[in-house]
Amino acid sequence: MNIETKDICKKFTRIVGDDKKEKKHKEEFYALDHVSIHADAGEILGILGPNGAGKTTLLRILGTVMSPTSGEVCLMDGDKRVKGGRVEMCRHIGYLSENTKLYHRFSVREIMHMTAEIYGMEKAAIDERINEIITMMGMESFADNRIEALSTGQTQRANIARCLVHSPQIYIFDEPTLGLDIISSETIIDFMKSERDKGRTVLYSTHYMEEAQYLCDRINMISGGRIIADGSPAELMAQTGTDNLRDTFKAFTV
Repeated sequence: MNIETKDICKKFTRIVGDDKKEKKHKEEFYALDHVSIHADAGEILGILGPNGAGKTTLLRILGTVMSPTSGEVCLMDGDKRVKGGRVEMCRHIGYLSENTKLYHRFSVREIMHMTAEIYGMEKAAIDERINEIITMMGMESFADNRIEALSTGQTQRANIARCLVHSPQIYIFDEPTLGLDIISSETIIDFMKSERDKGRTVLYSTHYMEEAQYLCDRINMISGGRIIADGSPAELMAQTGTDNLRDTFKAFTV
């Protein structure tokens, strides 16, 4: 399944000015300015950009938790567009934001069970799916522990497990490895690679350039609410005459 945006714009209002020098007033600005992207089945697409570039806003719109001011998000199943609005789109998307919070007094297993029920999964299939995910994510030792008792890496794995319950075709991850140790990061990276190899679509944002260079099939760089580069890591490095994605990133954004 593919996901794409067509001329997405997102307008916000902010307060500007200084009481001492300039009277405060409201000002409209575009966090996203006519952004069109696409991610294909069996592809990991990296969304990279400096702070305030519009990455999180874009991912929230793709994840259906925020509506664009104009433009549209489309899911394509082969040549057919998925219809049915936001509810139907959610059935195909697993979205992980950078600040997702879980109920601390629930266990990992309980969180997954609750999520499965929200998505309307058949009760007979829920326990089997949960056990499959626990094994896939290496959570056997803490699946029945409360979220409040987990480490940062374990909590992030639980968060991703929540996104997997309904077997989405598209994953949207905002900083999934931020602040994690090497082992936890590798678990999540290996998961993204395995889902890509199964034909799933993966979009993710990261500030770790080495991780993006290793993992991404293609990268969209965003700055000032606009896409400023699109290509594989090798193609973008060739365009800028650099030999690593960190320097490529600087060349496009500084």
